[in-house]
Amino acid sequence: MARPKKQNPRSRLVNFRLTEAEFDSIESEASAAGFESLSDYLRYLHEQHATTAYKHKGVKENAVLYGVPEPSLYRKTERGKLYHGDALGLLHKTLEPDSVDLIMTSPPFGLVRKKSYGNEDADQYVEWFRPFAEGMRRVLKQKGSLVIDIGGSWKKGIPTRSLYHFELLITLCRDYGFHLCQEYYWWNPAKLPTPAEWVNIRRIRVKDAVNCIWWLSQTPWPKASNKRVLAPYSESMKSLLKNGYTPKLRPSGHDISDKFGKDNGGSVPPNLLALANTESNGAYQDYCRANHLPVHPARFPGRIPEYFIRMLTDKGDLVLDPFAGSCVTGEISESLERNWICIDLDEMYLKGALARFVGIKPQLPKVDSTPYQIYPPCSMNGALDDSLLPEDGGVKRSVEKSRQTFR
Repeated sequence: MARPKKQNPRSRLVNFRLTEAEFDSIESEASAAGFESLSDYLRYLHEQHATTAYKHKGVKENAVLYGVPEPSLYRKTERGKLYHGDALGLLHKTLEPDSVDLIMTSPPFGLVRKKSYGNEDADQYVEWFRPFAEGMRRVLKQKGSLVIDIGGSWKKGIPTRSLYHFELLITLCRDYGFHLCQEYYWWNPAKLPTPAEWVNIRRIRVKDAVNCIWWLSQTPWPKASNKRVLAPYSESMKSLLKNGYTPKLRPSGHDISDKFGKDNGGSVPPNLLALANTESNGAYQDYCRANHLPVHPARFPGRIPEYFIRMLTDKGDLVLDPFAGSCVTGEISESLERNWICIDLDEMYLKGALARFVGIKPQLPKVDSTPYQIYPPCSMNGALDDSLLPEDGGVKRSVEKSRQTFR
């Protein structure tokens, strides 16, 4: 009987030179490990490396992590845990691998000016974030999601933008294996016209009113459903549903079928989240003022985490915020019957966060379906000003314009 052929024969030969000392050392290690040949030993080492080593360039265990202590449990609720300490200890030591369904967070932004809550410098931001990224990948389930709300920054002294938040996104995908599921943009209609120097005085830029929100995952197919976050139908869509629609080919080339007229209970929202961040009074603020505690100055509105918690998790799933601040994420998670873990370095902010869980049941934000208005570009047809553009691009500050601005 003929000997059956192997489906994957070892037909390639590798030949490389070793010194006598290198050969003796490798042969000794192979023999001590019980291997009959060096080739079996080298294949074994390769398989071990492929299954345990990080597959993405630039990801290495950071020695600084060894000295980071585990955080202390600060308070427990029916569904959540609030920790005090360094999030690196939580991500790399306290939490089990593959245990978190959603990481929903707004880390300190990389700003030029220092803030009271301890933001990082824009030019050093990515390196600062690396051990957090490694820890997030460690604790996140394969079908889980990482959602990061992050604002942009201006370069110091000049009217151009930092690329730090885009560099962070590329680093997370290239070096840590995350997939960008979708980029979101949070438009805050209430944002002031800043930076004042470029927007109000020299008038060479428009106000910065958008934050980027990166939705990432370890797989291209994380748990998700947009049916959880439908928006109200527009009046024109309501009319179409009532009166019917004739399927046809639109001028854009899109072939609109008869299924377009089906009532699905609401419209699929865009990746632009319009939400004013204007809350200055409420149970949290009142509690902080009454107890002489600092109100966290960089809270995101509850509708932001609510949107992603609804879309990306089920009841009973675990939501983590490693940069919790006043613990908005925890309050929303508790209200939506998700388990949650929040942590922050500053105990004073944690003391204020207790307002969300003491005495009253955590509440979802009040429903407000009033749309915001944004005008189409050039809605005033340039009627206000038709003077020549500054030849120097605004380098020289106009004294007269500065006086007019502050009158």
